[in-house]
Amino acid sequence: MKEKLLNWLNLFLVADVFLVLFSFFWFAIAVVGRSTGINLGLDLWYSLWDPLFTPAIGILMAGALISGLSSWLFKRFGNSLERP
Repeated sequence: MKEKLLNWLNLFLVADVFLVLFSFFWFAIAVVGRSTGINLGLDLWYSLWDPLFTPAIGILMAGALISGLSSWLFKRFGNSLERP
């Protein structure tokens, strides 16, 4: 059960990493476009910052901490945390 939960958490975190990377590259390209006078969606990116990208970054950080902490706990305490 714990391995399945950790696998789902890791899969969700991988998808979240790609969302955060996509948002970063979109931002970088849109800023370059804005400086050259080409509209590449910087205003749309700004409108998505609060409802989408900020929570994605927070979830990524929290999930990484939870995943690392749970792995460390299971390695340290081993089978003593499992119930029969």
